[in-house]
Amino acid sequence: MADIVLDHVTKKYGDGYEAVKSMDLEIQDGEFMILVGPSGCGKSTALNMIAGLEDISDGELKIGGELVNNRAPKDRDIAMVFQNYALYPHMTVRENMGFALKLAKVDQKEINQKVEEAAKTLDLTEHLDRKPANLSGGQRQRVAMGRAIVREPKAFLMDEPLSNLDAKLRVQMRTEVAELQSRLGTTTVYVTHDQTEAMTLGDRVAVMRSGVLQQVDTPAVLYNDPVNLFVAGFIGSPSMNFIHGQIRGDEIELPFTTLPLSDELKRAASGDREVIAGLRPEHFEDAELVGDHLGEGVTFEAKIDLVESMGSELYVYFDAGSDKADRVEQAASEAGLEELAGGDSNQIVARLSPESSAKRSETLKLWVDPERLLLFDPDSGERIRAEGGSGDAGQ
Repeated sequence: MADIVLDHVTKKYGDGYEAVKSMDLEIQDGEFMILVGPSGCGKSTALNMIAGLEDISDGELKIGGELVNNRAPKDRDIAMVFQNYALYPHMTVRENMGFALKLAKVDQKEINQKVEEAAKTLDLTEHLDRKPANLSGGQRQRVAMGRAIVREPKAFLMDEPLSNLDAKLRVQMRTEVAELQSRLGTTTVYVTHDQTEAMTLGDRVAVMRSGVLQQVDTPAVLYNDPVNLFVAGFIGSPSMNFIHGQIRGDEIELPFTTLPLSDELKRAASGDREVIAGLRPEHFEDAELVGDHLGEGVTFEAKIDLVESMGSELYVYFDAGSDKADRVEQAASEAGLEELAGGDSNQIVARLSPESSAKRSETLKLWVDPERLLLFDPDSGERIRAEGGSGDAGQ
């Protein structure tokens, strides 16, 4: 096992395009680090530089305290698990898992022992003499992981290893990967575009956009304390609602209601100003179901455009009624939130209890918690916070 340190690591191609820009990231020994972001953000390029599959244009990469910029992949003592499994179809599971050890001229008895131990860990013992074509997608992915495990490397590098699986199997394999990493304690760097996967797997998550590291922290901190519009909008499903707001004194005027500012936000957003307010869907509720907490929030009425029943909860959509939705759309576009920028930035989604009486085209009394309100600068997209506020944009 080993720590992995990226010190101002940059990848620039011949045409001048920078896929990764001065990336600083310290991955601790035994840590499960997730690199997440939309397609083209540079996460796979960063992983490939750690693996030695891409040359580093600038900066330093250290694995276990040793500089490895110019070392070949085979000399870095890492094992990679790919999206497409990369198994040899003519070999059995046993042969696939032990192939790297065979190339390294490890004694056959030792190879068999390590393969059988890994197969037991991965529930593959009864499949050792089968070929990949006779395995399910989940079993093939386990074989690919087994091939990495038997090498006992300093680090595992995983590039979207679950993306080829169907939704149900992906959830199952997420649990298995997390348990396996915890049991082995091997430093792991895992790339995914799926923020749900990132939030459920990682000890820490590194959010990337356009080659730049946006924020690195635990899933809980990224969710509750994002540093900018991009992280706030990318992390969470459904996404955070962004609403044009105007601060006047100790309150913020939103298109559908007026909310009091918390003491922290009063300090952070001094003076009247235009802002973008952020509220997650779960910070709303049907006012009839709030009970004793009714006085802790603000109630307002909204005409419901759509109701989606998820069984354990309801998603209700209503129009914010803002005449400045284009301001939110512009900020979202500049923050890289193309989905929001290209959609209806006036539409708000609220996650309600399944007992709610919400019905399409009817007016519903809703409750919102002002203590969960986040504020963002509409020009920079940065979070507006009081001096000394938490949130780590670096390591």
